[in-house]
Amino acid sequence: MSEIIRTIGLTKSFNTEAGTLDVLKGIDLKIERGDLIAITGASGAGKSTLLHILGTVDRPTSGEVLYSGRDVFGLDDEDLSSFRNNNIGFVFQFHHLLPEFSALENVIMPGLISGANRTAIEKKASGILSDLGVVDRGHHRPGELSGGEQQRVAVARALILDPDIVLADEPTGNLDTATGEELFSNIKELNNKMGLTFIIVTHNEALAKKCDRILHISDGIIQDR
Repeated sequence: MSEIIRTIGLTKSFNTEAGTLDVLKGIDLKIERGDLIAITGASGAGKSTLLHILGTVDRPTSGEVLYSGRDVFGLDDEDLSSFRNNNIGFVFQFHHLLPEFSALENVIMPGLISGANRTAIEKKASGILSDLGVVDRGHHRPGELSGGEQQRVAVARALILDPDIVLADEPTGNLDTATGEELFSNIKELNNKMGLTFIIVTHNEALAKKCDRILHISDGIIQDR
């Protein structure tokens, strides 16, 4: 496998009324293409902060994030946004599906925004929804879907533009145990079938142990486990 992400001396601090809060204190990390990685740690340890920086939605205080050797934070905001849209998929604890659109329409939305042919992108979306076991729910609106089905649709939306990496922040956090395990199995199948790189922030130790690697954040430092 080839390296997809490397962080060098990554730090992130926030200014608060009580002073400067140092959340990340020098993260050196290497992620290979096709990795399935869990990030764990106590609440407030910096898991989501790290994920947001890896996803380029937040800039670090210092340090570098290299994607295939390219320092992405050397880009201006417009080019960084274009890089993010074309290379990174996101799945969150709350699915953020648009309630007025069908599941299929939610999935194809990023493709339509990017100028893709509607017929082609719908065919591609149907294939992804089929892989996730919810193609028969494509014409239902989010409110007509179960929590697990909504998250599968959110995963499909994250995949529609063929990202190099998918970042997931507590994707099973709002699901019951059985549904969460089923969703994780879907993610693992996509990782194996498509060679997709997944980085998943989770409090669920049982699911974390099923990943290739566990990165544990404690006191602003990350440790392989």
